[in-house]
Amino acid sequence: MNWEQLLSLKRFGDTQKRPRIAQDETRLGFDVDFDRIIFSSAFRSLQDKTQVIPLSETDFVHTRLTHSLEVSVVGRTLGRRVGKALLERHPNLVDLGYTFNDFGAITAAASVMHDIGNPPFGHSGEKAIGEYFKTGKGVKYKNELSDKEYQDLIDFEGNANGFKILTESRKGISGGLRLSYATLGAFLKYPKESLPKKPTNHIVDKKYGFFQSEKEAFLDVVKDLGMLEKKSDGISFFRHPLAYLVEAADDICYTIIDFEDGINLGLIDEEFALEYMIKLVKDTIDIKKYHSLQHKTDRVSYLRALAIGVLINEAVTIFLDNEEAILNGTFEKSLLDKCKFEAQINDIIKISVSKIYKSTEVVEKEVAGYRIIADLLDVFVTALNNKFDGCSSNFDNLVLNLLPEEYKTETTNLYDRIMQVCSYVSRISDSYAIRVHKKLTGNIM
Repeated sequence: MNWEQLLSLKRFGDTQKRPRIAQDETRLGFDVDFDRIIFSSAFRSLQDKTQVIPLSETDFVHTRLTHSLEVSVVGRTLGRRVGKALLERHPNLVDLGYTFNDFGAITAAASVMHDIGNPPFGHSGEKAIGEYFKTGKGVKYKNELSDKEYQDLIDFEGNANGFKILTESRKGISGGLRLSYATLGAFLKYPKESLPKKPTNHIVDKKYGFFQSEKEAFLDVVKDLGMLEKKSDGISFFRHPLAYLVEAADDICYTIIDFEDGINLGLIDEEFALEYMIKLVKDTIDIKKYHSLQHKTDRVSYLRALAIGVLINEAVTIFLDNEEAILNGTFEKSLLDKCKFEAQINDIIKISVSKIYKSTEVVEKEVAGYRIIADLLDVFVTALNNKFDGCSSNFDNLVLNLLPEEYKTETTNLYDRIMQVCSYVSRISDSYAIRVHKKLTGNIM
């Protein structure tokens, strides 16, 4: 892969190239990407979607939106610092007009939308959608779908759903948000389809990144960017290099900030913060300053800021040391999996799993989410299919009045009808999902 092609400013529908040197420096195309995401309805819904800890009465808890904004801040720094070094290595990019801010803007935009496809109720929302089609009432559709279409459903993936949200054409709106291909490429952490499912040691095979409904859009993007195709039975490519930075930004934030949330909420003792985080920041901490802070939240915040800084330095160094391997597809791990603090990171995650992710409050929300999502899918998929078959009941007609117009486009394809409902359910917020479920079950009080 080569950087000039990977930094493509092309957008869906473009018939001519967009040279970097011709860009308006006051509002670059990559900056436009960030703006379009921030103003999108899909991004706004993240303000009421669970990150890990369900929304509570305190103001400590991170939502998907605040998490995404924080990841974008870290991603921008990673991109700028990597970009500065890459421009020194590849002076031809400077001649073409590229600056280190371009790398930062691409990484920030891809980072701020990295969770845009996640359903309500945290990661259990993905599993709930998959379970509905794998073991729930939705299993009846298996024989009417292709193997890949059915795999999309039973292994529902927020990353693939995010690509759908960002690129899906609707009546009058072609190409979704019409983001630059460089930003879309950086967003694709797992540039492959759902089948064949053959786990390998390579990070790109961990999950998948697009549904069958977006196959053509995916191929258009990766081929324009010159991403390397893997030798595989199905459609599979190696990552855009900046996807490694997006992943690192996410890994840094959820590792450190979820831990911070747990401490501030009293789920984790402050002593754990000092014991585990001090191992990350021992070379940068000012002990005198730390002990001068009177409040727990300030002390933990100080450790968090230092820890993020340390891990940013690590990620930048690992990326630059392995640039060639990343460009030729042979770098198989995430950046943090290669860092010298891997053991300390794993210790922090282990504490977070036992104290936060498996806490009663989190588990109760996930259990409720399973039931709510299964019921919503069943009611809306049934109503759409009954309408197509010409046997709608009065209840079906009423239900379809609750479904926004953009999600009930008439289509003869069962997979497309099901994906319309999955797309709707995945985009709504936690609170709205609960409200709709109450209406559908007759609980309107």
